[in-house]
Amino acid sequence: MSDYINEGTAIILRSTLSVAVLFIISKAIGTRQISQLTFYDYIVGISIGSIAASLALDKDITFWHPLLAMIVYALFSYCISLITSKSIIARRFFTGKPDIIIYKGSFIEKNINKNHLDINEVISECRLAGYFNIADIEYAIMETTGKISFLPKSSARPPNSCDLNLSPKPSELVANIIIDGKIMSENLKAMGKNEQWLKNELQKQKIDKISDILLATTDSEGSLSVYFKNIKLKNEDYFI
Repeated sequence: MSDYINEGTAIILRSTLSVAVLFIISKAIGTRQISQLTFYDYIVGISIGSIAASLALDKDITFWHPLLAMIVYALFSYCISLITSKSIIARRFFTGKPDIIIYKGSFIEKNINKNHLDINEVISECRLAGYFNIADIEYAIMETTGKISFLPKSSARPPNSCDLNLSPKPSELVANIIIDGKIMSENLKAMGKNEQWLKNELQKQKIDKISDILLATTDSEGSLSVYFKNIKLKNEDYFI
């Protein structure tokens, strides 16, 4: 009887330790791990979960062995997040990049197959997003998180104040031409612009340092939108 009590006590203590370590690791990694899983996040998540289960139930292994393994996985995840935040090439390698799967009401079969989808799955996602007619969709984009974003055609979107008494403009994607202080030359060229145009537009907005820009986008009409780094909220308790 005492053996059962001792085993039960050991499981309770190891499980408590496992939960505590998981909580600390989750807080350290951040909310991305639980809200927007990339391929790498998924691998790290299930690995840490499996190790935590071993820590709680496998009495034949020393408790600090799985504990050390969990810390190593967490450190790898943290290091990868740091690298991807600094390097666009690393970001594309570890998290991938979005793919257009519907373009102006037509399926892009190559990208659908690339993301291991079939037509029925895509159609189902369209219906769940409220689009029962594929012809109403200007763009559908498979994001790196596994979710699909939709841009409806101007004739299919709900009217807004800009549309009243006016013919709606065709929907267009914007191009990211600066990311993390780096100019995306290919994207800039795809929009029919060059770096001199970009410098002139930045000067009009009295922006001297490209390194201060987190993201800059432009559309087909040459409208430049700039978002700066290190913007601080006056009140950080909006969602408490």
